[in-house]
Amino acid sequence: MAKKIMVVEDNHMLLQAISKKLEINGYQIVPCTSGEQVFTELKEMEQLPDLIWLDYYLAGVMNGLDVISKLKQDEKWKNIPIVIVSNTASEEKVKVMMSMGATKYFLKAEYRLDSILEQIEQLINNKE
Repeated sequence: MAKKIMVVEDNHMLLQAISKKLEINGYQIVPCTSGEQVFTELKEMEQLPDLIWLDYYLAGVMNGLDVISKLKQDEKWKNIPIVIVSNTASEEKVKVMMSMGATKYFLKAEYRLDSILEQIEQLINNKE
């Protein structure tokens, strides 16, 4: 069965590009454009995602910190690895996200999609 990645990104063009790249590499994608949509999707899923790709800045009420906090408070969701991929976040915000339980942080400007994908594959494979 294909590994499932939930991609949470409010920029539609970027969400499409990330999703396409992951699908080409054999992943099943659950696209979300807001933090609120994350929890609507998770509640309806039979099989949880193997990993959540999360942008820090999101449309809607919730930001990346809110999403991490809510995920980590729920027994069903707290062990899903969370990879933050964002354009900007201060060093302080990164420390907070990591301390809250994010697995990894990538600054979009410093990593190519292929490089992020390699590291995501390692995270998913090490989880098994």
